[in-house]
Amino acid sequence: MILSLKNVSKTYGNGVKALDDVTIDINAGMFGLLGPNGAGKSSLMRTIATLQSPDSGSIHLDGLDILNNKIEFRKTLGYLPQEFGVYPKMSAKDLLHYFASLKGITSKTERNKIVEKALEVTNLSDVQDKHVAGYSGGMKQRFGIAQLLLNNPKLIIVDEPTAGLDPAERHRFLNVLREIGTNHIVIFSTHIVDDVKELCTDMAILNGGKILAQSTPKQMVATLDGKVWSTTVNREGIEEMQRTHNVISSSYNEDNNLNVRVYGENSPGAAFSPVKASLEDVYFTTLNHNSEVAPLEIV
Repeated sequence: MILSLKNVSKTYGNGVKALDDVTIDINAGMFGLLGPNGAGKSSLMRTIATLQSPDSGSIHLDGLDILNNKIEFRKTLGYLPQEFGVYPKMSAKDLLHYFASLKGITSKTERNKIVEKALEVTNLSDVQDKHVAGYSGGMKQRFGIAQLLLNNPKLIIVDEPTAGLDPAERHRFLNVLREIGTNHIVIFSTHIVDDVKELCTDMAILNGGKILAQSTPKQMVATLDGKVWSTTVNREGIEEMQRTHNVISSSYNEDNNLNVRVYGENSPGAAFSPVKASLEDVYFTTLNHNSEVAPLEIV
């Protein structure tokens, strides 16, 4: 199973180029689309979901031209947008039965099986009789996954699902995605590096509507082996550090000084120690690829 995008571009009426010649192949499993707010992630998700048409390019799922076969493609699609509404006075179980009917599952016996399985996979069986409108944010997101599983989709698109969730809800939601990711193509867009690190077998970094890098998280981190260095400076010294070094990130320590991570092919000096690269280092270095930091070669 493979989703293939070739030279996909989209410019909105206000002149914003949301997608810029996107070419990428996505295989079965959890695929993380990582980028900052405004990078073009939602535009790409909506385009793949056939909710908007690109200006140019092609998209195929297992050879099916989805842009010219939208109705057929949507039968195999599960899509969870950033925000979705629910009926205020219906239980999760009744609402899933209603959605299953809309998807053409007419047999009550078959619907019972499918709804029961969807509730089980998303850990909502114990609250299936509660009104969905009264669910917490994380429970609503899991219900969103339950409803898109009803038609056993080949492709699942999940757009910024953990934004606003507390740590416990985020953990439960990621566990649900991890379980369903083994049998589907799941595209998971986020600006949270840890989501991708914990969940995804393959990933890409998107910014300015362009794919800047694509590989596995492990391979991406390997590209920075021996190229990340750390030192400590006081608050007054950070501006000078940013002028003289390729600063990746900085964070306050318990002494109210700054731990600074920098990129360098060689040691920047005696004050710096080599540190193990992280996916966050890859992310920030890649986003800064047009600055003094050398572009990453992701293999």
